[in-house]
Amino acid sequence: MAFYVVRHGQTEANASGLLLGRANPQLDDVGRRQARAIGGALPAGALVVSSPLDRCRQTTEHLAEIAQPREVHLDDRLLELDYGDLDLTPVSDVPSETWRAWQADPDFRPPNGETLTELAARVHDCLEDFWPEAAAGEVVVVTHVSPIKAAVAWALGVPIDISWRCHVGQASITKIASGSKGPSLHWFNSTVHLDRQP
Repeated sequence: MAFYVVRHGQTEANASGLLLGRANPQLDDVGRRQARAIGGALPAGALVVSSPLDRCRQTTEHLAEIAQPREVHLDDRLLELDYGDLDLTPVSDVPSETWRAWQADPDFRPPNGETLTELAARVHDCLEDFWPEAAAGEVVVVTHVSPIKAAVAWALGVPIDISWRCHVGQASITKIASGSKGPSLHWFNSTVHLDRQP
């Protein structure tokens, strides 16, 4: 009885150190292998809810070869943070003053982008909608770095500011289980399944 929150497999943009928001690259060869490894670490027959961006849809397709979900839904609320004009910018090229402003204020908006507060609201709505399914069985959520951080904040009942103190690895799994008082964080950023990939 849990959410298994999965970060998609690697793309060339990820491997190159770019901020990757609404741009839509495909998984690379490493990412496809990672997705199949994820499938081996998930419960079979779960409901899957995925971001509609290709890197998440393809991760879902590859993990489904092994995990064989009973149903797959695409949900726009699981999209990555909209970085606006900063999308596909090398992380090292973002000015230090921009990072400081961003980290200091969850309502900071990159030019033509989205705030962390806005992202948290939509992700929390999605999780609340699927919580009855997760409380009764298993739901696999395939998404991106920032929505996973928002899911952790939701599970812990803390502000989205926690994002800046979390690291979410490529193709990692985070487990949020159903407890007596609601959501309970059981695993965070697990990548042990990747050690077993061919």
